[in-house]
Amino acid sequence: MKYVIVIGDGMGDYPVAELGNRTPLEAARTPHLDRLAREGELGLARTVPPGMEPGSDIANLAIMGYDPQTYHTGRAPLEAAALGVTLAPEEVAFRCNLVTLRAEPRGLYMEDYAAGHITSEEAKELIAALEAQLGGDGRHFYPGVSYRHLLVWNQGDARWKTYPPHDFSGQEVGRLMTGEGGREPLWQLIRASWPVLQEHPLNRRRRAA
Repeated sequence: MKYVIVIGDGMGDYPVAELGNRTPLEAARTPHLDRLAREGELGLARTVPPGMEPGSDIANLAIMGYDPQTYHTGRAPLEAAALGVTLAPEEVAFRCNLVTLRAEPRGLYMEDYAAGHITSEEAKELIAALEAQLGGDGRHFYPGVSYRHLLVWNQGDARWKTYPPHDFSGQEVGRLMTGEGGREPLWQLIRASWPVLQEHPLNRRRRAA
């Protein structure tokens, strides 16, 4: 028997003043969802175990029948599997998101967590440049989709704490880039990527457009 699982990831959204403080879902006309509710079975399920951060990576593991407390180590291994990248036991995968940062006298701000919704073809050029200039020594960059990509680091440390860029839209993020917890090699790599990306011909064209 085959099943179709439709996940309304993020569909709950937030109230919007222009919609009378209703969420977009509350304001939407949803005849098909209404019919499913009338004729189907309704219930509640906890998809994020207590003490874990509420995110789609954790919730989707639970929905598919995997205990996140046992199997979840972050989004990157899921990204690696989706890209067909096989990880060796000594390799650690990191999500490698392309973002837009804005430097101000008060600090470094997350201008856009999706790099202007860069296309996959454009992003592939940038990831290739990172691989050419910063790859090696056990590090490899793999292109993914739009702004979402992958860094695989041989002998990397899975304990290095990283942060989802979308959680810091418009916020100062320079304060996060510290060597606390032995993360300095990771931040050094991130800082080394800035001139590579800033001076890349593709980004020059994008800024001029």
